[in-house]
Amino acid sequence: MPIPAPNLYPAFNIVRLSHVELVVSDLAKSRAFYVDTLGLQVTDEDRDSIYLRAMEERGHHCLVLRRGDTPCARDLGFKVYDEDHLDKAAQFFTEKSLPVEWVDRPYQSRTFRTRDPHGIPLEFYARMDRLAPIHQQYALYKGVKPLRIDHFNVFSPNVDESVAFYNDLGFRVTEYTEDEASGRLWAAWTHRKGGVHDIAFTNGTGPRLHHTAFWVPTPLNIIDLLDLMSTTGWVDNIERGPGRHGISNAFFLYIRDPDGHRIEIYCSDYQTVDPDLEPIKWDLKDPQRQTLWGAPAPRSWFEEGSLFEGQAPVPAQLDAQPIIAP
Repeated sequence: MPIPAPNLYPAFNIVRLSHVELVVSDLAKSRAFYVDTLGLQVTDEDRDSIYLRAMEERGHHCLVLRRGDTPCARDLGFKVYDEDHLDKAAQFFTEKSLPVEWVDRPYQSRTFRTRDPHGIPLEFYARMDRLAPIHQQYALYKGVKPLRIDHFNVFSPNVDESVAFYNDLGFRVTEYTEDEASGRLWAAWTHRKGGVHDIAFTNGTGPRLHHTAFWVPTPLNIIDLLDLMSTTGWVDNIERGPGRHGISNAFFLYIRDPDGHRIEIYCSDYQTVDPDLEPIKWDLKDPQRQTLWGAPAPRSWFEEGSLFEGQAPVPAQLDAQPIIAP
C-alpha cells in the first residue's frame, strides 16, 4: 500500500513523545540499572515507584518505573500543544469510538488515557511540572550520559493500519520498509518533533513494546557504557550492537533491563523538519536497512517485546520475514 500523504493540519497538535511507564518486578534492581548504570536522574521516588529524567530534559520525568508482579509496559505518553488541543484530542478519540479516561497523574496537568485501534495504551497531556535545568551540571553526568528520550518502537500486527491511524494524528513517515511481494509495509518510522521518529512500527505479534530509546551525545558514550556494563555484572544484558542502522543512520546499542524491557541507546541520526520531505524506501530483503554495519540482529530482537498491560497481542497479518541471524 502507498504511504499516505502527510496530514499537515491534524485535528490537534502533538508536540512530541514524552514518557513511558514500565512495570518492574524489583525496584532496587531497576534503579541499579537505570540510575547507577545508565545515568538517568531521579526526580522522585517512594517504595512503589521511581520517576526519572535525562540530562537535557526540563519536564519532571521521561520514565516511570512502577513496582508490580507482572512486568509490562503501561502507557506511552505524548505532549500536546496546549489545553485546547488536549480537549480536541479527547474529542478525536471519542469520535473514533476509542476510550477516553481522564486520570490523575503526578506532576502532569489534565491527562487522559486512551488506546489506538490495535490496543496500544496512550496518554496525552499539555503541561508537566518544570524542573531546573541540569544540562551544565557535569558532575551529574554518569553512565551513558543520556540526554533525552528519543522514540518508541512497537510491534504492530498491521503496519499499514498503524501508519494510516498515526498519519491522522499528524505523524509523518520518514523511512519505511516495504515487502515487495505484497506491496505492504513491514516497518515505518514516523515523527512529530523533527527527528527520524517519535514512534516506529515493526511487523510482528502485537501490540507489544519493542523498545524505548534514549539519545546520547556521541558513539563514545556507548563504548563507555559497554565497558561499564561488562565489568559491573550487566554483560549478559547486552543484546545487540554496537553498530549503525541503515534506516535513520543512527549509531546504536540495544540492552535489556532486569525484567527484559528493551532499551536502545542512540545517537547521530538526522533532522526531518521540512514538511515536504519525501520518505526513504527500503526493501525488506536489504540487510543494510537494519544494520549498515555490525553484527546481524539476533532472533530475540525480532521476536521478543514487552506486553502492554491489559492487552493480548495477536499475530501479524503480514507473513514476510527479514534476514535473521541464526
